[in-house]
Amino acid sequence: MPTAPDLPRRRDTARILLVDGEDRVLLFRYLRVPARPDLGSRWYTPGGRIEDGESSPQAAVRELFEETGLVVALDELGPVVAQAGGPDSESDQVCHDDFYFHRVDRHEVDTTNFEDFERSTCVENRWWSVEELAASDEQIYPLGLAPLVTDLLAGERSGSPVQLPW
Repeated sequence: MPTAPDLPRRRDTARILLVDGEDRVLLFRYLRVPARPDLGSRWYTPGGRIEDGESSPQAAVRELFEETGLVVALDELGPVVAQAGGPDSESDQVCHDDFYFHRVDRHEVDTTNFEDFERSTCVENRWWSVEELAASDEQIYPLGLAPLVTDLLAGERSGSPVQLPW
């Protein structure tokens, strides 16, 4: 009897567009392959996997604390402002990302709660202006981040999340 093909695993994440009082967004640079820095890196917003039994907003708040040291209450987070998703080219997973927008006056990033994987692959973090994002030729995720942040800073939010390219 034939068996059904294995379905790709789904990986749901909650990510945060953390913007400071100077209208800069926080990004982390991760090596694509820790043992091979020559293969390059990518920049990502804070955030990560939604754990079993956890809602997307709960995961966003937890990940924000783990990756930046910033404590945010669930009711301070706000709605999902953007989503992206598709097949991960480096694994057998199909990804779905929820993005939340959160502002702070300023924040000194504290990565002491990084998981081992993050410690071994994250090589830096920095705050980026929208102009720097738009002008950069580095790999930055999500795609379309500069126009999205520009719209959010201008107060332009639709009733439903913006669908970002994957």
